[in-house]
Amino acid sequence: MTARRFAEWAAGLTIEAIPEETRRAALRHLLDGVGNAIGARRRGQGGPGLAVARGLGGPAQAHPLGDSEAISAPAAAFANGVLMHALDFDDTHAGALVHPTTVVAPAVLAVAEEVGATGAEAVTALVAGLEVACRLGAAAPHGFHARGLHATAVVGPLAGAVAAGLLYGEGADRLTDAIGIAASSSGGLLEFLDTGANTKILHPGNAGFSGVLAARLAREGASGPESVLEGRRGLYRALADRDVDPESIVADLGTRWESSNIGIKPYPSCQLMHASLDAVARALADAERHGVEVSSSQITSIAVDVHPDSVDIVCGPGTGTRSPRSIYDAKFDLPWSVAALVHDGAVTVDTYGPESIARPEVATTAALVEIVPVPDDRPAADAAGRAVITLADSTRLVGEVPCSQGTSGQPMDDAAVAEKFRGNTGAGDAVDALVEAVLGLCDATSVKAITSLAAAVVG
Repeated sequence: MTARRFAEWAAGLTIEAIPEETRRAALRHLLDGVGNAIGARRRGQGGPGLAVARGLGGPAQAHPLGDSEAISAPAAAFANGVLMHALDFDDTHAGALVHPTTVVAPAVLAVAEEVGATGAEAVTALVAGLEVACRLGAAAPHGFHARGLHATAVVGPLAGAVAAGLLYGEGADRLTDAIGIAASSSGGLLEFLDTGANTKILHPGNAGFSGVLAARLAREGASGPESVLEGRRGLYRALADRDVDPESIVADLGTRWESSNIGIKPYPSCQLMHASLDAVARALADAERHGVEVSSSQITSIAVDVHPDSVDIVCGPGTGTRSPRSIYDAKFDLPWSVAALVHDGAVTVDTYGPESIARPEVATTAALVEIVPVPDDRPAADAAGRAVITLADSTRLVGEVPCSQGTSGQPMDDAAVAEKFRGNTGAGDAVDALVEAVLGLCDATSVKAITSLAAAVVG
Protein backbone atom coordinates (compact mmCIF):
# COMPACT_ATOMS: atom_id res chain seq x y z
CA MET A 1 0.00 0.00 0.00
CA THR A 2 1.19 3.51 -0.86
CA ALA A 3 0.87 4.93 2.66
CA ARG A 4 3.15 2.19 3.96
CA ARG A 5 5.63 2.78 1.13
CA PHE A 6 5.83 6.44 2.17
CA ALA A 7 6.12 5.51 5.84
CA GLU A 8 8.90 2.97 5.31
CA TRP A 9 10.87 5.43 3.20
CA ALA A 10 10.44 8.29 5.65
CA ALA A 11 11.27 6.15 8.67
CA GLY A 12 14.60 5.20 7.11
CA LEU A 13 15.51 8.67 5.87
CA THR A 14 18.63 10.30 7.28
CA ILE A 15 20.17 13.70 6.74
CA GLU A 16 23.14 12.03 5.06
CA ALA A 17 20.85 10.43 2.47
CA ILE A 18 19.46 13.80 1.40
CA PRO A 19 21.52 15.42 -1.39
CA GLU A 20 23.11 18.72 -0.46
CA GLU A 21 21.16 20.51 -3.19
CA THR A 22 17.88 19.20 -1.78
CA ARG A 23 18.84 20.26 1.74
CA ARG A 24 19.70 23.76 0.54
CA ALA A 25 16.41 23.98 -1.34
CA ALA A 26 14.46 22.93 1.75
CA LEU A 27 16.21 25.57 3.84
CA ARG A 28 15.49 28.27 1.22
CA HIS A 29 11.83 27.31 1.42
CA LEU A 30 11.90 27.36 5.20
CA LEU A 31 13.45 30.83 5.03
CA ASP A 32 10.74 31.94 2.63
CA GLY A 33 8.02 30.53 4.90
CA VAL A 34 9.42 32.20 8.02
CA GLY A 35 9.70 35.50 6.12
CA ASN A 36 6.12 35.27 4.90
CA ALA A 37 4.88 34.62 8.44
CA ILE A 38 6.76 37.63 9.80
CA GLY A 39 5.56 39.70 6.84
CA ALA A 40 1.98 38.79 7.68
CA ARG A 41 2.43 39.82 11.29
CA ARG A 42 4.02 43.14 10.33
CA ARG A 43 1.00 43.90 8.16
CA GLY A 44 -1.67 42.74 10.58
CA GLN A 45 -2.65 39.69 8.54
CA GLY A 46 -3.60 36.31 10.02
CA GLY A 47 -4.65 37.86 13.33
CA PRO A 48 -7.74 35.70 14.00
CA GLY A 49 -5.76 32.50 13.56
CA LEU A 50 -3.01 33.72 15.86
CA ALA A 51 -5.51 34.86 18.49
CA VAL A 52 -7.35 31.54 18.48
CA ALA A 53 -4.08 29.60 18.68
CA ARG A 54 -3.03 31.64 21.71
CA GLY A 55 -6.44 31.06 23.24
CA LEU A 56 -6.03 27.31 22.91
CA GLY A 57 -3.03 27.64 25.20
CA GLY A 58 -1.87 24.32 26.56
CA PRO A 59 1.55 23.35 27.84
CA ALA A 60 4.41 25.65 26.82
CA GLN A 61 5.83 23.50 24.02
CA ALA A 62 6.36 25.73 20.99
CA HIS A 63 6.22 29.34 19.82
CA PRO A 64 4.13 30.92 17.11
CA LEU A 65 6.62 32.79 14.92
CA GLY A 66 7.06 36.25 16.42
CA ASP A 67 5.74 35.38 19.90
CA SER A 68 7.83 35.18 23.06
CA GLU A 69 5.24 33.03 24.88
CA ALA A 70 4.99 29.33 24.06
CA ILE A 71 1.75 27.37 23.65
CA SER A 72 0.97 23.76 22.79
CA ALA A 73 2.67 22.31 19.73
CA PRO A 74 -0.59 21.68 17.79
CA ALA A 75 -1.73 25.24 18.48
CA ALA A 76 1.64 26.67 17.41
CA ALA A 77 1.50 24.64 14.19
CA PHE A 78 -1.96 26.06 13.52
CA ALA A 79 -0.80 29.65 14.11
CA ASN A 80 2.28 29.31 11.93
CA GLY A 81 0.36 27.67 9.09
CA VAL A 82 -2.09 30.56 9.01
CA LEU A 83 0.69 33.15 9.21
CA MET A 84 2.80 31.56 6.47
CA HIS A 85 -0.18 31.52 4.09
CA ALA A 86 -1.89 34.78 5.06
CA LEU A 87 -0.23 36.93 2.36
CA ASP A 88 -0.64 34.20 -0.32
CA PHE A 89 3.07 34.72 -0.89
CA ASP A 90 4.11 31.16 -0.02
CA ASP A 91 5.76 28.65 -2.31
CA THR A 92 4.04 26.37 -4.84
CA HIS A 93 4.85 23.06 -6.45
CA ALA A 94 3.48 23.70 -9.94
CA GLY A 95 2.83 20.07 -10.85
CA ALA A 96 0.90 19.46 -7.65
CA LEU A 97 -0.63 22.96 -7.32
CA VAL A 98 0.15 22.66 -3.63
CA HIS A 99 1.80 25.05 -1.14
CA PRO A 100 4.10 22.51 0.52
CA THR A 101 6.13 24.54 3.01
CA THR A 102 3.14 26.15 4.64
CA VAL A 103 1.70 22.75 5.68
CA VAL A 104 4.99 21.04 6.61
CA ALA A 105 7.23 23.70 8.17
CA PRO A 106 4.70 24.69 10.88
CA ALA A 107 4.49 21.08 12.07
CA VAL A 108 8.27 20.72 11.93
CA LEU A 109 9.00 23.90 13.89
CA ALA A 110 6.38 23.11 16.52
CA VAL A 111 7.24 19.47 17.17
CA ALA A 112 11.00 19.97 16.84
CA GLU A 113 10.80 22.61 19.55
CA GLU A 114 8.52 20.43 21.67
CA VAL A 115 10.82 17.39 21.64
CA GLY A 116 14.14 19.24 21.49
CA ALA A 117 15.08 17.83 18.10
CA THR A 118 18.38 18.74 16.50
CA GLY A 119 18.51 20.90 13.41
CA ALA A 120 19.47 17.90 11.29
CA GLU A 121 16.43 15.97 12.56
CA ALA A 122 14.20 18.94 11.79
CA VAL A 123 15.55 19.29 8.26
CA THR A 124 15.14 15.56 7.64
CA ALA A 125 11.49 15.77 8.72
CA LEU A 126 11.01 18.89 6.62
CA VAL A 127 12.32 17.22 3.47
CA ALA A 128 10.23 14.09 4.09
CA GLY A 129 7.06 16.13 4.55
CA LEU A 130 7.72 18.30 1.50
CA GLU A 131 8.25 15.20 -0.61
CA VAL A 132 4.97 13.67 0.54
CA ALA A 133 3.01 16.88 -0.12
CA CYS A 134 4.43 17.36 -3.61
CA ARG A 135 3.99 13.76 -4.69
CA LEU A 136 0.45 13.42 -3.37
CA GLY A 137 -0.66 16.57 -5.18
CA ALA A 138 1.17 15.78 -8.43
CA ALA A 139 -0.57 12.41 -8.70
CA ALA A 140 -3.87 14.16 -9.45
CA PRO A 141 -3.03 17.52 -11.08
CA HIS A 142 -6.00 19.87 -10.69
CA GLY A 143 -8.08 16.89 -9.56
CA PHE A 144 -8.94 18.29 -6.14
CA HIS A 145 -9.47 21.85 -7.39
CA ALA A 146 -11.87 20.59 -10.06
CA ARG A 147 -13.99 19.15 -7.25
CA GLY A 148 -14.02 22.47 -5.37
CA LEU A 149 -11.29 21.52 -2.91
CA HIS A 150 -8.01 23.23 -2.07
CA ALA A 151 -5.29 20.69 -2.86
CA THR A 152 -3.03 22.12 -0.16
CA ALA A 153 -5.70 21.38 2.44
CA VAL A 154 -6.20 17.88 1.07
CA VAL A 155 -2.59 16.68 1.14
CA GLY A 156 -1.39 18.95 3.94
CA PRO A 157 -2.55 16.91 6.94
CA LEU A 158 -0.81 13.79 5.58
CA ALA A 159 2.46 15.60 4.91
CA GLY A 160 2.35 17.28 8.30
CA ALA A 161 1.66 13.94 9.98
CA VAL A 162 4.71 12.34 8.38
CA ALA A 163 6.96 15.22 9.45
CA ALA A 164 5.57 15.31 12.98
CA GLY A 165 5.68 11.53 13.33
CA LEU A 166 9.34 11.42 12.39
CA LEU A 167 10.17 14.01 15.03
CA TYR A 168 8.22 12.01 17.60
CA GLY A 169 10.50 9.11 16.73
CA GLU A 170 7.87 6.85 15.21
CA GLY A 171 8.68 3.94 12.91
CA ALA A 172 6.94 2.80 9.75
CA ASP A 173 3.92 1.21 11.47
CA ARG A 174 2.95 4.30 13.41
CA LEU A 175 3.72 6.59 10.46
CA THR A 176 1.37 4.49 8.32
CA ASP A 177 -1.33 4.91 10.93
CA ALA A 178 -0.65 8.65 11.13
CA ILE A 179 -1.10 9.03 7.36
CA GLY A 180 -4.36 7.09 7.50
CA ILE A 181 -5.64 9.15 10.42
CA ALA A 182 -4.60 12.48 8.90
CA ALA A 183 -6.44 11.84 5.63
CA SER A 184 -9.76 11.95 7.46
CA SER A 185 -8.99 15.62 8.17
CA SER A 186 -8.43 16.47 4.49
CA GLY A 187 -10.73 19.05 2.92
CA GLY A 188 -10.63 22.79 2.36
CA LEU A 189 -13.47 24.20 0.26
CA LEU A 190 -12.84 26.76 -2.49
CA GLU A 191 -16.20 28.44 -1.97
CA PHE A 192 -14.37 31.55 -0.77
CA LEU A 193 -13.70 32.33 -4.44
CA ASP A 194 -17.34 33.33 -4.90
CA THR A 195 -17.58 35.55 -1.84
CA GLY A 196 -14.29 37.28 -1.15
CA ALA A 197 -13.90 35.55 2.24
CA ASN A 198 -10.40 34.64 3.38
CA THR A 199 -11.05 31.13 4.73
CA LYS A 200 -8.28 29.82 2.48
CA ILE A 201 -5.62 31.25 4.80
CA LEU A 202 -6.90 28.92 7.54
CA HIS A 203 -6.39 25.76 5.48
CA PRO A 204 -2.64 25.34 6.12
CA GLY A 205 -3.21 26.04 9.80
CA ASN A 206 -5.80 23.30 9.94
CA ALA A 207 -3.44 20.99 8.04
CA GLY A 208 -0.53 21.53 10.43
CA PHE A 209 -2.78 21.15 13.47
CA SER A 210 -4.33 17.96 12.09
CA GLY A 211 -0.96 16.55 11.09
CA VAL A 212 0.44 16.95 14.60
CA LEU A 213 -2.71 15.48 16.15
CA ALA A 214 -2.63 12.51 13.75
CA ALA A 215 0.97 11.76 14.70
CA ARG A 216 0.12 11.98 18.40
CA LEU A 217 -2.94 9.76 17.98
CA ALA A 218 -0.91 7.14 16.15
CA ARG A 219 1.70 7.29 18.91
CA GLU A 220 -1.05 6.51 21.44
CA GLY A 221 -2.26 3.50 19.46
CA ALA A 222 -5.01 4.88 17.20
CA SER A 223 -5.07 3.15 13.83
CA GLY A 224 -5.49 4.52 10.32
CA PRO A 225 -6.39 2.67 7.11
CA GLU A 226 -3.31 1.58 5.21
CA SER A 227 -5.35 1.81 1.97
CA VAL A 228 -6.22 5.45 2.62
CA LEU A 229 -4.74 6.66 -0.68
CA GLU A 230 -5.77 4.09 -3.30
CA GLY A 231 -8.76 2.50 -1.53
CA ARG A 232 -12.27 2.63 -2.99
CA ARG A 233 -13.18 5.23 -0.38
CA GLY A 234 -9.69 6.65 -0.20
CA LEU A 235 -8.31 10.11 -0.77
CA TYR A 236 -8.27 10.17 -4.57
CA ARG A 237 -11.57 8.46 -5.27
CA ALA A 238 -13.44 10.37 -2.60
CA LEU A 239 -11.94 13.83 -3.08
CA ALA A 240 -10.72 13.87 -6.70
CA ASP A 241 -13.14 11.33 -8.18
CA ARG A 242 -10.36 9.53 -10.00
CA ASP A 243 -8.05 6.58 -9.82
CA VAL A 244 -4.32 7.16 -9.71
CA ASP A 245 -1.39 4.90 -10.35
CA PRO A 246 -0.03 4.16 -6.87
CA GLU A 247 3.41 3.41 -8.23
CA SER A 248 3.64 6.88 -9.78
CA ILE A 249 3.25 8.45 -6.34
CA VAL A 250 6.22 6.71 -4.76
CA ALA A 251 8.38 6.04 -7.81
CA ASP A 252 12.08 6.81 -7.30
CA LEU A 253 11.67 7.83 -3.67
CA GLY A 254 15.06 8.84 -2.41
CA THR A 255 16.54 9.40 -5.87
CA ARG A 256 14.11 11.87 -7.45
CA TRP A 257 13.40 14.80 -5.17
CA GLU A 258 10.18 16.62 -6.07
CA SER A 259 10.82 19.01 -3.23
CA SER A 260 13.63 20.48 -5.33
CA ASN A 261 10.99 21.55 -7.89
CA ILE A 262 9.03 23.80 -5.54
CA GLY A 263 8.80 27.37 -6.81
CA ILE A 264 9.07 30.55 -4.74
CA LYS A 265 6.56 33.29 -5.48
CA PRO A 266 7.62 36.74 -6.65
CA TYR A 267 4.02 38.04 -6.38
CA PRO A 268 1.74 37.77 -3.30
CA SER A 269 -1.21 36.39 -5.26
CA CYS A 270 -2.55 33.13 -6.65
CA GLN A 271 0.16 31.25 -8.55
CA LEU A 272 -2.23 30.65 -11.45
CA MET A 273 -2.02 34.30 -12.53
CA HIS A 274 1.75 34.66 -12.33
CA ALA A 275 2.55 33.71 -15.94
CA SER A 276 0.04 36.33 -17.12
CA LEU A 277 1.56 38.99 -14.88
CA ASP A 278 5.03 38.14 -16.19
CA ALA A 279 3.82 38.32 -19.79
CA VAL A 280 2.26 41.74 -19.26
CA ALA A 281 5.40 42.95 -17.51
CA ARG A 282 7.50 41.64 -20.42
CA ALA A 283 5.33 43.48 -22.96
CA LEU A 284 5.62 46.76 -21.06
CA ALA A 285 9.39 46.34 -20.54
CA ASP A 286 9.96 45.60 -24.23
CA ALA A 287 7.97 48.70 -25.16
CA GLU A 288 10.07 50.84 -22.83
CA ARG A 289 13.28 49.46 -24.31
CA HIS A 290 12.05 50.51 -27.74
CA GLY A 291 11.16 53.99 -26.59
CA VAL A 292 7.39 53.44 -26.47
CA GLU A 293 5.84 55.11 -23.45
CA VAL A 294 2.67 53.39 -22.28
CA SER A 295 0.07 54.87 -19.96
CA SER A 296 -3.21 53.30 -18.91
CA SER A 297 -5.13 55.96 -20.86
CA GLN A 298 -3.60 54.73 -24.12
CA ILE A 299 -4.69 51.12 -23.66
CA THR A 300 -7.80 49.85 -25.43
CA SER A 301 -7.45 46.16 -24.58
CA ILE A 302 -5.21 43.64 -22.84
CA ALA A 303 -5.63 40.05 -24.03
CA VAL A 304 -3.99 37.40 -21.84
CA ASP A 305 -3.71 33.68 -22.49
CA VAL A 306 -4.87 31.60 -19.52
CA HIS A 307 -4.70 27.85 -18.96
CA PRO A 308 -8.29 26.47 -18.96
CA ASP A 309 -7.80 24.96 -15.49
CA SER A 310 -7.00 28.43 -14.14
CA VAL A 311 -10.04 30.25 -15.51
CA ASP A 312 -12.55 29.35 -12.78
CA ILE A 313 -10.07 30.18 -10.04
CA VAL A 314 -8.58 33.53 -11.12
CA CYS A 315 -11.07 34.68 -13.78
CA GLY A 316 -14.34 33.80 -12.09
CA PRO A 317 -17.65 35.70 -12.07
CA GLY A 318 -17.19 39.40 -11.37
CA THR A 319 -13.45 39.53 -12.01
CA GLY A 320 -12.70 42.48 -14.26
CA THR A 321 -16.22 43.86 -13.94
CA ARG A 322 -16.19 45.09 -10.33
CA SER A 323 -13.69 46.18 -7.75
CA PRO A 324 -12.39 43.39 -5.51
CA ARG A 325 -14.61 42.71 -2.51
CA SER A 326 -11.67 42.16 -0.18
CA ILE A 327 -7.89 41.95 -0.09
CA TYR A 328 -8.08 38.21 -0.60
CA ASP A 329 -10.57 38.56 -3.43
CA ALA A 330 -8.07 40.77 -5.28
CA LYS A 331 -5.38 38.08 -5.01
CA PHE A 332 -7.62 35.79 -7.10
CA ASP A 333 -8.72 38.45 -9.59
CA LEU A 334 -6.41 38.17 -12.59
CA PRO A 335 -7.89 41.12 -14.56
CA TRP A 336 -7.60 43.44 -11.57
CA SER A 337 -4.05 42.29 -10.78
CA VAL A 338 -3.00 42.82 -14.41
CA ALA A 339 -4.49 46.30 -14.28
CA ALA A 340 -2.66 47.07 -11.03
CA LEU A 341 0.60 46.01 -12.67
CA VAL A 342 -0.07 48.39 -15.56
CA HIS A 343 -0.74 51.30 -13.20
CA ASP A 344 1.99 50.64 -10.64
CA GLY A 345 4.70 48.91 -12.65
CA ALA A 346 4.89 46.15 -10.04
CA VAL A 347 2.76 43.82 -7.93
CA THR A 348 3.76 43.79 -4.26
CA VAL A 349 2.16 43.19 -0.89
CA ASP A 350 1.09 46.84 -0.92
CA THR A 351 -0.76 46.27 -4.19
CA TYR A 352 -3.35 44.37 -2.19
CA GLY A 353 -3.84 46.90 0.57
CA PRO A 354 -7.35 48.22 1.38
CA GLU A 355 -6.84 51.61 -0.29
CA SER A 356 -5.17 50.08 -3.32
CA ILE A 357 -7.95 47.63 -4.15
CA ALA A 358 -10.51 50.44 -3.97
CA ARG A 359 -8.91 52.52 -6.77
CA PRO A 360 -11.51 53.23 -9.49
CA GLU A 361 -8.86 53.83 -12.15
CA VAL A 362 -7.50 50.30 -11.70
CA ALA A 363 -11.00 48.85 -11.95
CA THR A 364 -11.49 50.78 -15.20
CA THR A 365 -8.35 49.24 -16.69
CA ALA A 366 -9.33 45.79 -15.39
CA ALA A 367 -12.48 45.99 -17.52
CA LEU A 368 -10.21 46.10 -20.61
CA VAL A 369 -8.63 42.73 -19.83
CA GLU A 370 -9.77 39.91 -22.10
CA ILE A 371 -9.22 36.31 -21.00
CA VAL A 372 -8.21 33.90 -23.76
CA PRO A 373 -8.34 30.25 -22.62
CA VAL A 374 -5.43 28.43 -24.28
CA PRO A 375 -4.91 24.69 -23.73
CA ASP A 376 -1.49 23.63 -22.48
CA ASP A 377 -0.28 20.09 -21.83
CA ARG A 378 1.51 21.25 -18.71
CA PRO A 379 -0.19 21.79 -15.33
CA ALA A 380 -1.84 25.19 -15.03
CA ALA A 381 0.69 26.57 -12.55
CA ASP A 382 3.53 25.66 -14.91
CA ALA A 383 1.98 27.01 -18.11
CA ALA A 384 3.44 29.60 -20.46
CA GLY A 385 2.20 33.17 -20.45
CA ARG A 386 1.28 35.49 -23.32
CA ALA A 387 -0.22 38.97 -23.33
CA VAL A 388 -1.16 41.38 -26.13
CA ILE A 389 -1.66 45.02 -25.15
CA THR A 390 -3.39 47.12 -27.80
CA LEU A 391 -3.04 50.90 -27.73
CA ALA A 392 -5.36 53.56 -29.11
CA ASP A 393 -3.11 54.06 -32.16
CA SER A 394 -3.43 50.30 -32.91
CA THR A 395 0.09 49.53 -31.68
CA ARG A 396 0.26 45.97 -30.34
CA LEU A 397 2.66 45.15 -27.53
CA VAL A 398 3.28 41.43 -27.14
CA GLY A 399 4.87 39.74 -24.13
CA GLU A 400 5.61 36.03 -23.86
CA VAL A 401 7.22 33.90 -21.13
CA PRO A 402 7.84 30.13 -21.14
CA CYS A 403 6.75 29.90 -17.50
CA SER A 404 6.42 32.23 -14.56
CA GLN A 405 9.29 33.55 -12.47
CA GLY A 406 10.17 31.52 -9.41
CA THR A 407 9.05 28.15 -10.80
CA SER A 408 11.53 25.37 -11.51
CA GLY A 409 11.81 26.60 -15.11
CA GLN A 410 12.88 30.08 -13.97
CA PRO A 411 13.96 29.66 -10.34
CA MET A 412 14.86 32.49 -8.02
CA ASP A 413 18.52 32.58 -7.04
CA ASP A 414 19.64 32.88 -3.43
CA ALA A 415 20.00 36.65 -3.71
CA ALA A 416 16.40 37.05 -4.90
CA VAL A 417 15.10 34.83 -2.12
CA ALA A 418 17.04 36.85 0.45
CA GLU A 419 15.72 40.10 -1.03
CA LYS A 420 12.15 38.82 -0.78
CA PHE A 421 12.78 37.74 2.83
CA ARG A 422 14.06 41.17 3.84
CA GLY A 423 11.15 42.79 2.03
CA ASN A 424 8.90 40.86 4.40
CA THR A 425 10.94 41.28 7.57
CA GLY A 426 12.76 44.57 7.21
CA ALA A 427 16.46 44.96 7.92
CA GLY A 428 18.64 44.83 10.99
CA ASP A 429 20.99 42.64 12.98
CA ALA A 430 18.23 40.34 14.20
CA VAL A 431 17.08 39.78 10.61
CA ASP A 432 20.61 38.95 9.50
CA ALA A 433 20.97 36.54 12.41
CA LEU A 434 17.64 34.92 11.57
CA VAL A 435 18.75 34.30 7.98
CA GLU A 436 21.90 32.62 9.27
CA ALA A 437 19.94 30.55 11.78
CA VAL A 438 17.53 29.21 9.16
CA LEU A 439 20.12 28.51 6.48
CA GLY A 440 22.44 26.93 9.05
CA LEU A 441 19.77 24.74 10.64
CA CYS A 442 21.41 21.45 9.61
CA ASP A 443 24.27 22.14 12.01
CA ALA A 444 22.19 23.61 14.85
CA THR A 445 21.45 21.85 18.13
CA SER A 446 17.77 22.90 18.01
CA VAL A 447 15.26 25.19 16.28
CA LYS A 448 15.12 27.56 19.25
CA ALA A 449 17.32 30.20 17.59
CA ILE A 450 14.76 30.52 14.80
CA THR A 451 11.81 31.07 17.11
CA SER A 452 13.67 33.44 19.46
CA LEU A 453 15.07 35.53 16.61
CA ALA A 454 11.67 35.67 14.91
CA ALA A 455 10.27 37.12 18.14
CA ALA A 456 13.08 39.69 18.19
CA VAL A 457 12.37 40.70 14.59
CA VAL A 458 8.64 41.12 15.20
CA GLY A 459 9.33 42.91 18.47
